[in-house]
Amino acid sequence: MNITEHNANGVVYLAADGFQAAGGVVHGFSTRLGGVSEGIYASMNLGVNRGDDPERVRENFRRFCAAIGAEREGLVFSSQVHGDGVRTVTSADLGKGLEQTVDYEADALITDVPGAVLTVFSADCLPILLYDPVRRAVGAVHAGWRGTALGIVEKAVERMVDCYGCDRLDLLAAIGPGISKCCFETHEDVPNAMTEALGACALPFIEVLPTGKFHVDLKGLNARRLEGAGLKPEHIARSPDCTACRPDQYWSHRVTHGERGSQAAMIALRRGGGTA
Repeated sequence: MNITEHNANGVVYLAADGFQAAGGVVHGFSTRLGGVSEGIYASMNLGVNRGDDPERVRENFRRFCAAIGAEREGLVFSSQVHGDGVRTVTSADLGKGLEQTVDYEADALITDVPGAVLTVFSADCLPILLYDPVRRAVGAVHAGWRGTALGIVEKAVERMVDCYGCDRLDLLAAIGPGISKCCFETHEDVPNAMTEALGACALPFIEVLPTGKFHVDLKGLNARRLEGAGLKPEHIARSPDCTACRPDQYWSHRVTHGERGSQAAMIALRRGGGTA
């Protein structure tokens, strides 16, 4: 399974070909290309709390949702806190974020409600989308290094199994663009958190630098966690794009020192389960 780039009326986004082949779902990972925001937010900023003009942000959402085929009125956000909370989204949550106040904290959203557009935001952290085409359930996960150490993506999988009866062997996962090992230079707190959580299994994803700092592969660690949760390796796609390497295409918190917009990753079950 691969993640490929698409362009719909100037809106550049990424999608997992395995999700598209399975049908019954709309999804996408945004880039910073194809919106109407200006200045440091140019141009596809989907962050609602970054200081951008709210009307421009709303137009960006309209364009991105149209590009991937999602219903804007079905958007569901969360207050992301770099934790391991998983929110089970119901029809009562539709509109929370863009139209209504978000009244919960969570770094992962799951649902089996058609038309609920699960949305997570990132600008170096990893956006991860989950899809079970058999039981018809989806998930969206925000995984920074803290969430990775806490096993947020595994907990989202467990909740999908518990709540919707998903079979792990049917689940598909797409790890979107985020900071890659080449640019994620850290002090010892990050590798220590990974080895405390995963033991020796974390070591292949940690490189000691001559400076005494470390490079950490968050994409590899989350793929490993997904495999540990029971997913088939061939059902896990990883975007090779590094947000810090590509400031022309992605928002990077590190590169901009926080003066930035945000990417969004969205996924929703199609109403009626159709492929068109």
